[in-house]
Amino acid sequence: MKGIIPFLFSIVVLVSCSGNKRVSSGVGQYVDPFIGTTYTGHTFPGAVYPLGMVQPGPQTGCIGWDYCAGYRYEDTLIWGFSQNRLNGTGVPDMGDILIMPFSGEVAKDFKSSYLKDSEVATPGYYTVDLIDNSVKVELTATPHVAMHRYQFEKKNPALYINFQNGSVGSQQSYDNRVIRADVQIEDEYTITGYLRVKAWVERDIFYVIKFDKPIIASEDVEDGRADKGPRKLIRFADEKEVQVKVAFSMVSVEGAKKNLDSEVKHWDFDVVKKNTENKWEEYLSRIEIEGNDEQKTNFYTALYHMLIQPNNIADIDGQYRGVLDSVAQSPFGAYYSTLSLWDTYRAAHPMYTIVTPELVPNMVNSMLLHAESQGYLPVWTLWGKETHCMIGNHAVPVIVEACLKGFPGIDQERAYNLIKKSLTTSHFHYKADVYEKYGYFPFDIVTKESVSLTLECAYDDYCAAQLAKKLGKDDDYAFFMKRAGYYKNVFDKETGLMRGKDSKGQWRTPFDVFHLSHASTVGGDYTEGNSWQYTWHVQQDIEGLTELMGGTEKMITKLDSLFVIEQVVDQTGFVGDVTGLIGQYAHGNEPSHHVVYMYTLLGKNSRTAELVREIFDRFYLSKPDGLCGNDDCGQMSAWYMFSALGFYPVDPVSLKYVIGAPQIPQAKVKLQNGKVFTMIAHNLSKENKYVKTVKINGQEVKDYIITYDDIMQGGTLEFEMSDMH
Repeated sequence: MKGIIPFLFSIVVLVSCSGNKRVSSGVGQYVDPFIGTTYTGHTFPGAVYPLGMVQPGPQTGCIGWDYCAGYRYEDTLIWGFSQNRLNGTGVPDMGDILIMPFSGEVAKDFKSSYLKDSEVATPGYYTVDLIDNSVKVELTATPHVAMHRYQFEKKNPALYINFQNGSVGSQQSYDNRVIRADVQIEDEYTITGYLRVKAWVERDIFYVIKFDKPIIASEDVEDGRADKGPRKLIRFADEKEVQVKVAFSMVSVEGAKKNLDSEVKHWDFDVVKKNTENKWEEYLSRIEIEGNDEQKTNFYTALYHMLIQPNNIADIDGQYRGVLDSVAQSPFGAYYSTLSLWDTYRAAHPMYTIVTPELVPNMVNSMLLHAESQGYLPVWTLWGKETHCMIGNHAVPVIVEACLKGFPGIDQERAYNLIKKSLTTSHFHYKADVYEKYGYFPFDIVTKESVSLTLECAYDDYCAAQLAKKLGKDDDYAFFMKRAGYYKNVFDKETGLMRGKDSKGQWRTPFDVFHLSHASTVGGDYTEGNSWQYTWHVQQDIEGLTELMGGTEKMITKLDSLFVIEQVVDQTGFVGDVTGLIGQYAHGNEPSHHVVYMYTLLGKNSRTAELVREIFDRFYLSKPDGLCGNDDCGQMSAWYMFSALGFYPVDPVSLKYVIGAPQIPQAKVKLQNGKVFTMIAHNLSKENKYVKTVKINGQEVKDYIITYDDIMQGGTLEFEMSDMH
């Protein structure tokens, strides 16, 4: 049962290191895309352009939660090479248009074993030698185009192309995945067409597949299946090498052709590979760290994972297909989707504001365009469509943070109006009238995730209040700040935990404080967690929560209990997201991510230091099973990066960062304003994990808080580390 996986993490047999070969001289050499490709990381090795629309890579499975990214490190067969995928999600999709090359005789199902030692993945590149199919495969990518190079070892080279392929949750979903398909062989070098597919979302794929060698024959593969995605065999003369380019568009075949012609007219694979590697190096080198090879591998792989998405799904001319399925023109030439906001508002988006600030306005403006079409801000978008996955309105903190940090090109009045509308009108998972009437979500009216929804919406309201205050909207500020305190309405003083309450004000009884909830399988009052894990979800008001708990000492005692209670309950339904446990603390799921930093705010930074080190040592390892939970579109990775630097955005819109304890000796963040922010951890070692003193530009930081302005002004953050606490 997946439900018991979290409690067994400490005895899982770790897969050996991937042995990924370093093939570049820059910091990109430290990126290992195989990290997180098994256990629950749901990452993948593939050829990726930063924030690009395509991610070509190996497909080793299609069906089930394990194949959210279409790949498991331990699998011995490769099914083929699909053109896109998701990074670290908890729901499967993508894996469009599977291409499998072969020469000589081929197995009936076209799958092939491969030489594990030949499998190499680096930023922008993937290669593997297929044993059964007698082909060396290489992949690279531009923003909209996947490029393949095949070197055939035997005669009769051919390609198997499966247009039905995709990552889905079940066999039935696979069979029904393609709603409509159109495949046209335009000429001896070109296949074009259209797919309407449905998995997590329903979406359109317009494509052009281009070969550098002429097709000498094509045939349909008849396998007795009744689904709508054709399978084709494309045959070539006895070529030793064939290259393929696959361009995507959401808008039209003409759009796909424009993307192809604009990004890669030529057939020089090595030039494409080098250009993409250079783009990665540009991003990755913005932070220069010191440390051992394992520290560098973990850090730069985290930054790499964070920059796989969100994805710009607009065509090269700025056209995109939005949430209502209509084609629109982006006024800024881009349109970002794959927005896992329930996860990424916590640390990934705050990290974008520091490391890739030039991308932030377009990310925010994409959310505003989405809201103007949908009627409310995005919740979790994929390829421009709304999945309605997870809860809350967590585009709000992302937009507010950008506004408060003064990013240019964002109409703050427009943004605020869309925020207010999203928070005061009901939509898919959000009953605004119920929330306003009761001051919480009663579990007899909102039957799933009522407590979690109350807590998360209170944070969104707090964020809205901060923008209202900046814009001089005093009445709105008061309104939203009142709602920011609604978390108090589900706090049960008897248990000292957040507890479900019905519309009559009665607590849920019986109350199993350890029972894990998952909305899609067992319902319950919490989102992928239990009361112990969600009680701390008050990012906006740690002082208020401390007061509810009975003061600082009682708060610390309660918090201590979180990390030592190891109660296991019989569990039904899927709870595989609740991983990386220290007691009841679950680092593998995002609601816990700020919790260790609460100790610092309570005057016990030493305990924060201990826990950060334990999390690093146990849950971030440079191995395929080295991540303790889904990477969740870079959120797990962003937590690692912030924590390695020694601070974390407990409340991102406060523009403050809470000091933890650095895990690397030194880092230089090269800011886009031309300044450099330096972190130095003097005397850091295995034993010296505690912070003795911390200074910013020579001035002692007594409150253990630094600000966004401190970072943006450059200068030096210095830690003196010690073995004493």
